[in-house]
Order: sequence, then structure tokens, then C-alpha cells
Amino acid sequence: MSNKKNEYLGPLVIIGVIFFVMGFITWVNGTLITFFKKAFSLDNTSSYLVTFAFFISYVIMAIPCSMVVKKTGFKNGMSLALMVMAVGTLIFIPAAEMASYPLFLVGLFTIGIGLTVLQTASNPYATILGPRESAAQRISVMGIANKGAGIISQIVIGKLLLAGAESADPKDELDKVVVPYLILTAILVVLALVIRLSKGLVEVSEEEDETPGTSQASVQKTSVFQYPNLVLGVIALFCYVGAEVIAADTIISYGVSLGIPESEARVFGAYTLGGMMFGYMLGIVLIPKFVSQQAYMIFSASLGLVVTVVAFLTTGFTSVMCIAVLGFANAVIWPALWPLALSGLGKFTKIASALLVMGISGGAIMPLIYGGLADSIGSTQKAYLIVLPLYAFILYFGLVGHKKKSW
Repeated sequence: MSNKKNEYLGPLVIIGVIFFVMGFITWVNGTLITFFKKAFSLDNTSSYLVTFAFFISYVIMAIPCSMVVKKTGFKNGMSLALMVMAVGTLIFIPAAEMASYPLFLVGLFTIGIGLTVLQTASNPYATILGPRESAAQRISVMGIANKGAGIISQIVIGKLLLAGAESADPKDELDKVVVPYLILTAILVVLALVIRLSKGLVEVSEEEDETPGTSQASVQKTSVFQYPNLVLGVIALFCYVGAEVIAADTIISYGVSLGIPESEARVFGAYTLGGMMFGYMLGIVLIPKFVSQQAYMIFSASLGLVVTVVAFLTTGFTSVMCIAVLGFANAVIWPALWPLALSGLGKFTKIASALLVMGISGGAIMPLIYGGLADSIGSTQKAYLIVLPLYAFILYFGLVGHKKKSW
């Protein structure tokens, strides 16, 4: 057993680095929303096209990306994904020079394509690489790397883009992205080459994902849609990512809308991600020794419902901090949901992972709905009620949905 754990350690460290990079690039979106809103004089709905362009690629590209991963294997798929992301970050440079918001969105969409490949390869890899009952624990460790990077990106990129005197010329404002995104491009290219040449990432078989007693059932079924736990899991993941992105990427703009100075509000996203990190750490300690993956998910969804109501009923900084607490509520939903949704999929694991990755499109659609609702009713606070049905469905999946083995 000890040798087996040592065999997994190297690959998990590399996957941790990948999750760190994913987090740094993903969670800077909250800063970009506020930055572009100011630079291009956008309304709420238009500013949330940042998350739409970034996450909608998960719907469009998930199935093609799963085919790429099936063809290349997990390792080469991750390397290719990082190169595609590097192309996306590089597009930011001409977008800044041309002062073109649509071109920035093209860059974000391209980064999203790379992340789709990366998510399709890395999440099932971390799930399969060890015992299923501790899968949420492993993915929680990955989550700490992801959200820790997000906190760093919120602070560093936030300070570069949102701090200091505002220029009257939008072009001067947009030039602030050039150096950070050139550095990001270089890091992605180097990491892609390191992954490609690494001997530490062993290739694992999707059949390793089968749990005892499920192999025969997997053979008898001919389609992933015959697995209710997967189909309901995709919907639950859509709800979760929608709630997660709303909590993390709207909080800065929400604080500004309440009259909190931008110099203070720019760090609010780090509070949400800090809450998520604390939740992950707690999950690592508790799962599976003291509490099961699904029990923690039930607690998380219930807490999300309660905190959202409190955010609606309170005002000012207290309400903002409730949105930050949603980070803690969201933390272990993702790592608990993946193994529950993939349970017993066996040979269907890669295509099932692609469908789950498509669920990440909740991060594209729900923030846009939030922004449209905020504009239409004239209240960024009341718009947060949109997350209540999202947490309600996650609660259903944790209580009932993941147990369904047939329709």
C-alpha cells in the first residue's frame, strides 16, 4: 500500500501544479469583469460576457475535447491544453492594442477551450488515481491549489488593473493587461513542455474507475444516458458552477454597487476563494474518516441556501461577507460530486467526464442571467436569489439523485 501511495505522489504533485495554473487564470475573471466594465463603460449584462465567453466553450468543445483526450491520453491532452490556453492569453495583447472588447472575449473563449481539455483530462485522472472513497479528499487538495492560485491572482492582477489613478484614455487602462498576460503566456508554454517531457505522469486506464460489482452492469449498458447518477450529476454540476462563479466573480462589482470604494472591493473575491480553501481543508480532514462525501455535499448545499437568504436580508458589508461565505459552502460540492456522478461508469468514464465538463457551462449562463436580472430589477442584491434553486437541486442530488441506478 505504501509503495502504491508513493507511485501516486509524483503524478498528484504535477496535477496540483496544473490545478494551480487553472485557478490563477480562471479566478482572475472577477477582476476582469470590473476592469472591463470601467474601461469600456459596460452595463452589468455586458460585463458578464467575460464569464459567458470563458465558460461557454465547455458546452461547445467538451465532446470534441473528450475525443482529443481519448486519442492523446491524459498526459499529452494536458500538454496540448496548456498550449491552447497560451494562445488565448496571447490574444489579449492585440486586443489591448486595438481596444477591442470582442477580441478580449475571443481570447477568453480560447482560454476556455484549453481549460475544457484540461478539465476533461485532469479531474478523472485525479479521481481514478487512488481509492474512490478518498477521491473527494484528493480533489480537495487540488482545490486548495486552484483556489490558492485564485487568491493570488485576485490580489496581484487586481492590484495591477484596479489600483492607482484611473486614466481618461481607455487605451491607457487596457495597456495594463499587456505585461501580466505576456508573462502568463510564457508560463503556460513552459509548463506545457514540462508536462509533455515529464516521465512522472503515468497513464491510467478508465477501467480503473470501476468499483467492485459494477463491471457487469457497465457491460450491459450501452449509453452514458442510462446512468441517472451521471445525468443528474451533470445538472447538479451546472447548478454548482453557476453558483460558484456568481459568488466569486460578482462580489467585487456587488461591493462597488453598494458604494464600497473600488480599492477595498478589489480584494473581496479573495475572501470568497479563501472561504473555499478553508472548506477544502476541512474536507481533507473529515472525508472519509468522519463524514462521507455525500453528507458533506448535503451540508454544503443547505448552508448555501441559508447564507443566500441572509445575504438578501442584510445590508452593506455584512451582505457582501455573506456572498464570501458562499465560497465555504461551495468548497466540497465539486470534489464530492465528481466521484458520485462517475460511480460505476467504467468504460464510459471519459465520455461521462466530458458531459460533466459541459456542466461547467453553468459558469457561462448563470452569471449572465444574474447580470440581466440585476439590470432589469435595478438591484444587484435581489438578483442573488437566482442561486436558491441552484442549491436546491444540488441538495436533491446529494440526498436522492446520486443513488439512482436506473430510470
